[in-house]
Amino acid sequence: MSRPLHRGATGIRISGNSNDLWDSQMKDKTEKEDMDRNRSSDQSYLALKFPFRVLFPDNNSPSKYVNGERGFASDPFSVGSPRSRQKLTLLLLKLSLAVIVVLALTGSFWWTISISTLSRGQILHTYRRLQEQLVSDMWDIGELSLGSSRLQELEFCSQESEIYVPCFNVSENLALGYSDGSENDRHCGQSSRQSCMVLPPVNYRIPLHWPTGRDIIWVANVKLTAQEVLSSGSLTKRMMMLDEEQISFRSASPMFDGVEDYSHQIAEMIGLRNESNFVQAGVRTILDIGCGYGSFGAHLFSKQLLTMCIANYEPSGSQVQLTLERGLPAMIGSFTSNQLPYPSLSFDMLHCARCGVDWDHKDGIFLIEADRVLKPGGYFVWTSPLTNARNKENQKRWNFVRDFAENLCWEMLSQQDETVLWKKTSKKSCYSSRKPGAGPSICSKAHDVESPYYRPLQGCIAGTQSRRWIPIQEKTTWPSRSHLNKSELAAYGLHPADFREDAENWKTTLPNYWSVLSPIIFSDHPKRPGEEDPSPPYNMVRNVLDMNSHFGGFNSALLEAGKSVWVMNVVPTGGPNYLPLIVDRGLVGVLHDWCEPFPTYPRSYDLVHAEGLLSLQTRQQRWCTMLDLFTEIDRLLRPEGWVIMRDTAPLVESARRLTTRLKWDARVIEIESNSDDRLLICQKPFFKRQGVSS
Repeated sequence: MSRPLHRGATGIRISGNSNDLWDSQMKDKTEKEDMDRNRSSDQSYLALKFPFRVLFPDNNSPSKYVNGERGFASDPFSVGSPRSRQKLTLLLLKLSLAVIVVLALTGSFWWTISISTLSRGQILHTYRRLQEQLVSDMWDIGELSLGSSRLQELEFCSQESEIYVPCFNVSENLALGYSDGSENDRHCGQSSRQSCMVLPPVNYRIPLHWPTGRDIIWVANVKLTAQEVLSSGSLTKRMMMLDEEQISFRSASPMFDGVEDYSHQIAEMIGLRNESNFVQAGVRTILDIGCGYGSFGAHLFSKQLLTMCIANYEPSGSQVQLTLERGLPAMIGSFTSNQLPYPSLSFDMLHCARCGVDWDHKDGIFLIEADRVLKPGGYFVWTSPLTNARNKENQKRWNFVRDFAENLCWEMLSQQDETVLWKKTSKKSCYSSRKPGAGPSICSKAHDVESPYYRPLQGCIAGTQSRRWIPIQEKTTWPSRSHLNKSELAAYGLHPADFREDAENWKTTLPNYWSVLSPIIFSDHPKRPGEEDPSPPYNMVRNVLDMNSHFGGFNSALLEAGKSVWVMNVVPTGGPNYLPLIVDRGLVGVLHDWCEPFPTYPRSYDLVHAEGLLSLQTRQQRWCTMLDLFTEIDRLLRPEGWVIMRDTAPLVESARRLTTRLKWDARVIEIESNSDDRLLICQKPFFKRQGVSS
């Protein structure tokens, strides 16, 4: 049974799923605001019209002066009879009065212009609200037009969907003609969407608190067999112990060299004392290709290093699923036919320990893609038996990789046993100094796309024309790297004041979020039988999916507040692309189209956050519906996980009505009295399959 939402927060207005009183108050408030705006608009119109009537009188009004002889106007200043002097006096009085009127009207005119400008702003603001209300109403009408069946709660998916990942259907891809490895790639379409809710496996249990949960997970939560563990060839996969209920990951083992010794060896190959000095060498983010079960990244997490695991989709024994179950960064991704959804020059280090990628295949195009996402001066670490090959065929393959890396302007720094370490050049001049015809060419501007979204792999070297080409050794080290300076912000077309304002807003917003969530999630998590209350920062929220990251401000604010979480920053494809800025801050993130399923397994995230995403999707008029979006969020969210959404009141109200169909507990919170935005706080209950005992 899921826990009820916390209702003890003060200073906020909360409404539940029954909102008749709240809706009535909002309706009265909206009608009053509209009457006030109309009255203001009418007054502005009259104020504008009046001075123009004085300054430009009607053509049919009588003239002040009459024509004299020969067609010229009579001189009003000529001195003559007393009657003329009387006329002169009256004229002077009229002129004085006219000057006073002109001065008064001039001030009134400028005042009216300023008022009308504000009115236009109010009109545009009201128009946007009406547009969003219209879209919200259309969504509601669409639901009603489909009959009562569509208004009912969604059904649960079949048991086969427990670890279902849309867009990765190998048999369907083969039927569509994909082959040569591309059948394992991501292929999305409108048919990829599900209209049901994914239930957890039988005997699923809520993950353990960190840091314990980083090293111990429940067997029932993942699809894995003992045979898959024993038959694995990955170094990090073998560093685990399996019993009836739990999988325990060990950093050291009497049978195998520990991951701690392994990471220490890599540091020494770079010329560092140990892995704690990676940050001083400019290393902050690492892409771990074919990561096993995330032990390499888990060890480095305590060293302020952020390791993103990517691996192929696997229907059972998934590296990505087990890594995410440990609460560590991971997503499905492969070196097959498409570029990865990361910007060029994203990572400080790439790591491949028996990762299963054949780097010598397809004329080295996989190495070219690795070079694209690697920053200047970054490191490529490869551990493979191929580097110590004895037979001629494997020696030929190793020689190809070694020579191709040299043509990519990678310098081999060291080789120890099966591990080889290269350093990417920090000088663009290296490419022009190569022998003619040696290695791949430099990409043209048309092919050098900074932030590709699953584009076909390119056979040319990318990133050399980017303004972001800065060696990692010349960048400020973490955590100072997250605060970009003026010249760095200029590379993204961003003004320092905008960046600073965003950071200040998040410093204010985060405590507001925590005033609602922290009593439950962080410091006073409710006890379960046999458990003790966790103390901060050992909490249940280990990871966050930020669906519309903007500058990565939410992620940065969490880190500055000392929260022991990592954030998957997602930049929607249809909005402003600040993903290069996010990765240059030392954070991780991807591009994604939210009309498509996210490339990960069900129950991946503890907290889903979205600010302004509904407005963005509305403006783009996407082919997917709000129900599609929320069904996908439900798939990504673990049982008892949380959703925080901030958007305009009409869109939040539409979203709240949809949450009843997903069986979520939901509340709408009024943020500020003068704000049109609302906060939607939801919790996904822990449902179990009916008729199955746990």
